[in-house]
Amino acid sequence: MNSLSTLIVSDTWVQATWNEYLSALDDPAHANSKGYYSDGRMRLEMQLSVGFDHSKDHSVISLAVNLYSILKAIAFRELDNCSFRKPGYVEFQPDLAYYLGNKATAIPSGTDIVNLEKYPVPDLVVEVAKSSLLDDRTVKRVLYEEVGIAEYWIVNVERGEVLAYQMSDRGSQRIDISVMFPGLEIVTLDQALQRSRSQDQSQVGAWLMGQFQSVDHG
Repeated sequence: MNSLSTLIVSDTWVQATWNEYLSALDDPAHANSKGYYSDGRMRLEMQLSVGFDHSKDHSVISLAVNLYSILKAIAFRELDNCSFRKPGYVEFQPDLAYYLGNKATAIPSGTDIVNLEKYPVPDLVVEVAKSSLLDDRTVKRVLYEEVGIAEYWIVNVERGEVLAYQMSDRGSQRIDISVMFPGLEIVTLDQALQRSRSQDQSQVGAWLMGQFQSVDHG
């Protein structure tokens, strides 16, 4: 593990035991890192490198899901950069995660890292990808298939689009309409991301509300 620091800087998956992974997380040098562990490998992503475009698209997706859920009376809980862990086996920290319906209140206040031996996995996870697109489409996608996530979105920052997947039977397929948020068309998210290139969030939000309110009348 002597070269671990070099590997972490480049956001690379590294062979590691669970205890080595926990030790790396506890290292003050990695205090601002996002942690992933799966199949005997670890990956720490340096959050200090997150820039404006990544943050902006992150906020647009959050805004869209929040508005849609409120307008359609969908019970939900949004978690931003929360860690989910099955001790000894897996950990992931997506950019956004959502619990829906009865699961929206499944995790009590006071919880730190969400223990997946006690609590359910999220219904939807979102990764915002600028430099990590290949990893999000491959290794993390398999990770989320394996742990039983129902739906997975990848936000391609460079193209301003969302790749959405429905997960089932440890596999996944692309979808054009959300399963977890019935009626929500993925192309609407793409259009919101494109609009955010030249409009502020209030303008994008107003446009989204108009789109969402027309769904019932379309």
